[in-house]
Amino acid sequence: MRINHLKVNHLVNPLGFDLAEPTISYVAEETEAVKQVKSQVLAALDENFSEIVFDSGESSEIVSTAYVLPMELKPETRYYWKVRVWAENGETAESDTAWFETAKAGEWKADWITPALPKEVQAVLMKELEISKPVKKARMYMVGLGVYELYLNGRKQGDEVLLPGLCDFDTWIQYQTYEMELAQGRNHIEIVLGDGWYKGWYGLRQTSENYGDRLAAIAELHITYEDGTEEIICTDSAWKARKSQVVYSGIYPGEIYDTTLDTSEIYGTEVINLDKDKLSPRLSPPITIHERLKPIEVIHTPAEETVLDMGQNMVGWLSFRCSAPKGTKLFFQFGEILQDGNFYNDNLRTAKAEFTYISDGTERVVRQHFTFYGYRFVKITGWDGEPDPEDFRGLVIHSEMEELGHIETSDPLVNQLVHNAKWGQKGNFLDVPTDCPQRDERYGWTGDAQIFSGTACFNMDTYAFYTKYGKDVYAEQKKLGGSVPDVVPVANYPGDASTAWGDAATIIPWNVYLHYGDKGILVRQYESMKDWVDYMRREDEKYGSKYLWQSGFHYADWLALDGNVEGGVYGATDPFLICSGYYYYSTNIVAKSAAILGKEEDAAYYKDLAQKIHDAFINEYFTPSGRLCVNTMTAHVVALYMGLTPDFAYEKTCAGLLELLKKNKYHLNTGFVGTPYLCPVLSENGMNDLAYQLLMEKGFPGWLYEVLMGATTIWERWNSVLPNGKISGTGMNSLNHYSYGSIVEWMYRYMLGIRPCEEAPGFKKFTIAPAPNYQIRRAKGSLRSAAGTIRSEWAIEGKELHFRFTVPFDTQAVIVLPDAQEAVIAAQTAGNDRILSVIQKGGNVEITVSAGSYSFVYEPTVPCRKIYSADSPMEELEANEKTKKILEREYYSIVKKLPFKDELYTLQELMNGPFTNVPYEQQKKIDRLLREVE
Repeated sequence: MRINHLKVNHLVNPLGFDLAEPTISYVAEETEAVKQVKSQVLAALDENFSEIVFDSGESSEIVSTAYVLPMELKPETRYYWKVRVWAENGETAESDTAWFETAKAGEWKADWITPALPKEVQAVLMKELEISKPVKKARMYMVGLGVYELYLNGRKQGDEVLLPGLCDFDTWIQYQTYEMELAQGRNHIEIVLGDGWYKGWYGLRQTSENYGDRLAAIAELHITYEDGTEEIICTDSAWKARKSQVVYSGIYPGEIYDTTLDTSEIYGTEVINLDKDKLSPRLSPPITIHERLKPIEVIHTPAEETVLDMGQNMVGWLSFRCSAPKGTKLFFQFGEILQDGNFYNDNLRTAKAEFTYISDGTERVVRQHFTFYGYRFVKITGWDGEPDPEDFRGLVIHSEMEELGHIETSDPLVNQLVHNAKWGQKGNFLDVPTDCPQRDERYGWTGDAQIFSGTACFNMDTYAFYTKYGKDVYAEQKKLGGSVPDVVPVANYPGDASTAWGDAATIIPWNVYLHYGDKGILVRQYESMKDWVDYMRREDEKYGSKYLWQSGFHYADWLALDGNVEGGVYGATDPFLICSGYYYYSTNIVAKSAAILGKEEDAAYYKDLAQKIHDAFINEYFTPSGRLCVNTMTAHVVALYMGLTPDFAYEKTCAGLLELLKKNKYHLNTGFVGTPYLCPVLSENGMNDLAYQLLMEKGFPGWLYEVLMGATTIWERWNSVLPNGKISGTGMNSLNHYSYGSIVEWMYRYMLGIRPCEEAPGFKKFTIAPAPNYQIRRAKGSLRSAAGTIRSEWAIEGKELHFRFTVPFDTQAVIVLPDAQEAVIAAQTAGNDRILSVIQKGGNVEITVSAGSYSFVYEPTVPCRKIYSADSPMEELEANEKTKKILEREYYSIVKKLPFKDELYTLQELMNGPFTNVPYEQQKKIDRLLREVE
């Protein structure tokens, strides 16, 4: 047995963070044991554990996914901790030592200072200090605004970049903590400042100085000497300043780095009146360089441009080795796509996304400092000779999040789609969950964040990331009386109280809790969650307390394809139906969260409120005969997904959704609200084959269309790029926009079947209920959950289904085998004492299991049918290729009319079936659809 993945508040060895109640987590693995019978947590002031400050004792109450250390923490103190685990079979293990260090103590003695230079001049703050005796410990507590890098004796401190990141600077400012290795003698400290989000060009409404108009920094260097004496060196007016060789920088425009600039002239600094009470220990996980991509090609375009192709739409910087003569000016432009083989970045709108480097003749590796780019292609101007790809690297930057999930299928296009969604998350999880990372926006849109949060939690450990975002959400809410802004942090962008967007306040923390099993996120966010529901309740009360939300402006089913305006952004679904659906959904989440936190009165109140909303929704939107009054795909999806479909209307609601899909030739037309829930609803309600059909769609609109068009991230629009390779527009057209990547959550939950359980979150108990379909022959995946690594794998081999599962140590799972017979499965599980029960439930078999690995093989009671035989004569397939495509498209409208048979249907049998005339009745529509596919 080994104990791995030791974290505090889902951070590895956090230094100077706001830990509130420090909560440890760990994973015991590499063991044949079934369960943990007891464990012990030790914390000490030294690595040898000679000064123990906490000992839990051997306890059966410690849960590995979240154990709050019940100890009073001292500031500026490093605590070491470790875990011992005992299993039921006698195995024991002790973890390696981990640590966390608390933030600074007391009020700030330092002053905020600013360089005595014009406010537009980029500057460096400096301090010389003399260290006269050996240093035992040194910590720098500091922050620079807008963004900064800290240097000691010419060396950058730490691996992080773009600090302090983006937060609601109006409310709180995160400071960082550094371990400083001070030498005896003279030491030189520099704080290099850039405009960043705080002061520079950022925002769609107010485009600069959103939070402040001066570069500034505050810092305290706390030194403890070997002789026991202490010293604090503070920023004050005695610090000096000089001009920076990063002469211009901004989030949208890019950067100019002039190494020929003479920066020897020294200037003074001034104390500036910024509120020290806003200073807070950091919550943001580290922002670092995670990968270094080598260009796959140097392209010489028809326009005689030199362009690097990174092979991947990525976010971050470009580094390069340069030894150009002094005065050489190199100019770089960044874009996501080529047009007619030439460089293009018009879809970035006003964002310039440029980098200028002026060489001083010294050979060096050059990088950017205070900007970032979303790009695949880089146009280079001024380079002498042919660029060597070995001299360039794309530096991939995002917040630190451990990758947890992996999916692989028999279809390479689907695999690329999974890859694209994960890279969309990497690119847009740079301190804030942004909509896009490249154009003149890069906003923390709450709707996008909410929609993708389930997928994000499967892909990576986002607990710390969303904890920080949650603080920003609540900080902005407080200014609005509980309403949630459309964008967080707001940065002077008006707009709030839009359904689905505002529900980020409830849905994100709930998803985080389910995935990681740590209710600390609910503790932090409970007031925010409650305030959002209370805001909706007040809006309801303004219009007669109908227990419906039927007022205000809403984006609702944004970018749905069923809108009344050609090319418009608003879907056809009644926004108030969506409002009322989310009103119920969020209220229900708050009721459950209150119960978890022991707030019994609140739990009862919100449970009752949710029931009233539920009943009012049914009365408002369903006829007595069971018909849903709003006849759109998204309306049906919302009613089914959110538990708002009454029993008397269930069959008609499912049939109505099926009919709408049929009328739309089994293509979706849903938007931001409907799309994330569409495939889950289909799989949950007997239409799993249609969920796969939508996933596998290669035409417009479809997830695989953009894959076939060469996408390496998720697009903002289904047709961001047209079949001829032309970009469909520049007004709002990001090629790295993760929202529709939410399909990957369906792949984890339904294709692989891995689902968390509310009763034991963090996957201490969970379900594995895979839903195979012939359109993909095999699928496998893993999830390094908070409780350990879960694996799910299946394959369709001939007439048989093959399954393999892994359930980690100290967990329990219910495995649901589709279209199975209890007697067949029971025969395969006989004698295995880790099988706790085998039960037939409808057409499925449910097996409750403890930790272990399991495999099953059987013929499903419902055959995995294909539309035509794989061994049909080639000449028949070729002669009837067009008919075959038509039949593939029409299959789902007629498949239920076909009798079951053991073997596959041949093409000829299908052509002779009861639907032979379908192609002729709809020939024009079918021809148009075929042209789209081709």
